[in-house]
Amino acid sequence: MDLRKLRYFKVVADEKHIGRAAKVLHISQPPLTRQIHQLEEDLGVTLFNRTPKGMELTDAGRLFREEVNNIFGLIEQATERTQKAGQGRLGRLDIAIFGSGIMGDIPKILLAFKERYPEVNVVLHTMDKGEQINALRQKRISLGFNRMLAPLPDISSELVTTEKLLLAINSNHPLAALPEIPFTEISDIPLILFPSSNRPNFIDKTIRLCQLSGFTPHISQEVGDAVTGVALVASGFGACLVPQSATVLSLPGVVYKPLIDTPDEAEVDLSCIFRKEDESPLLKAFLEILIGYRIAKSQ
Repeated sequence: MDLRKLRYFKVVADEKHIGRAAKVLHISQPPLTRQIHQLEEDLGVTLFNRTPKGMELTDAGRLFREEVNNIFGLIEQATERTQKAGQGRLGRLDIAIFGSGIMGDIPKILLAFKERYPEVNVVLHTMDKGEQINALRQKRISLGFNRMLAPLPDISSELVTTEKLLLAINSNHPLAALPEIPFTEISDIPLILFPSSNRPNFIDKTIRLCQLSGFTPHISQEVGDAVTGVALVASGFGACLVPQSATVLSLPGVVYKPLIDTPDEAEVDLSCIFRKEDESPLLKAFLEILIGYRIAKSQ
């Protein structure tokens, strides 16, 4: 049994007449009649009662018509889903995120993508930089978001945004009363640095900024992420430099202050990273949303 026979049966069942069905199918009546007979022989049942008015479905024929309609419905659905997958509008997209990155632009980009492509299943994975790179190479994720990625031969990146750095400081500290804090003023403050893994990272960025300003930072703690860092600020352990997106962490006793007289490098990037050779329509669709978001934000 093949799809051609099923199509012939469907048209005859719809038209209830061999002659009209033959015209719809653009074939002559004899080969169409032979195909219907062959189908009945294949099934071992009579599908039509031949009457002077045309072709009348038997009980078996009516049941078979329902099944054939289901088959063609599934074929149509498979065709549509395959086309959507080829256009990046259907499938699964595994995305790696990290601590403080999820507080700013990433959720907005994800939402914009889901609104455009609601049938794509977006699965999020929390991974640090090293885990993201390994997962990309092993094809366990399609893309990730991270900061300060050193150039790699097999990994590409697309800039999402560049964020200014602010100082998270305890509200009881004397400097908290200033509207802006000169960068060199933090030389005497114990600093809480993050993240503590996958060097070089934001810790190295903070140390370099201090060195460019002529002092060595007084490091109080090295912790895993911005949330822990800001929580320690609230407890009075010191202060920490944070990207602007991290200021959504509203904890009692913590204020975020702009910095002035900073080195030119007092900002940090957020990028989307992915495999260079990945030509997936889903990845292409996501990057188009990301770039559109970045352009709209800059205007």
